[in-house]
Amino acid sequence: MTVEFILRILVAAVLGGLIGLEREYREKAAGFRTHFLVALGSALFMILSQFGFETAITDLPNVSLDPSRIASQVVTGIGFIGAGTIMLTKNSVRGLTTAAGIWVTAAIGLACGSGLYALAIVSTAFVLIGLEAFNYFLHRMDAKIGKQEKHEEGD
Repeated sequence: MTVEFILRILVAAVLGGLIGLEREYREKAAGFRTHFLVALGSALFMILSQFGFETAITDLPNVSLDPSRIASQVVTGIGFIGAGTIMLTKNSVRGLTTAAGIWVTAAIGLACGSGLYALAIVSTAFVLIGLEAFNYFLHRMDAKIGKQEKHEEGD
C-alpha cells in the first residue's frame, strides 16, 4: 500500500507542478513551488483522511470516521491561501486567476490522493488549456484594441 500512496503524491506533485510551471512562465505570484506543494499536501491529507485512522476503526468498534472531513478542511484552508493572492488596487482586482489556480490545484491533489488519476490528469489538462486559451484571447483583444486606437489617432 505504501507504494500506491507514494504514487498518489507523486502524480499530484507532477500535475500541480505543471500548473505551477505555466504560472511561473507567466510571472505570476504563485508559481511552481506553490502549486507543487498545494497538490502534494492535498493528496497527502486525502490519503491520511482515508487511511490514516484505520487502527482507530479496528481497535475501537464504536468509532466511525468520515474521510471527507479532512478534504473539506483542505478546501477551507486553500481558500485562505487563495485570498492572500488577490490584490485590490484603485480600479482593478488582480490575482483572481492565481487564486482559482491554487484552488483547482488543491482539488487535483485531493483527486490524486483518492486514486482518481484519470480525473486529475484530465482536470490538469483542462486547467492548462483554459489558462493558455485565456491568455491567447487576451493578447488578441489587446492587439485589436491597439490597432483600433492607432486608426482613430490617424483620423
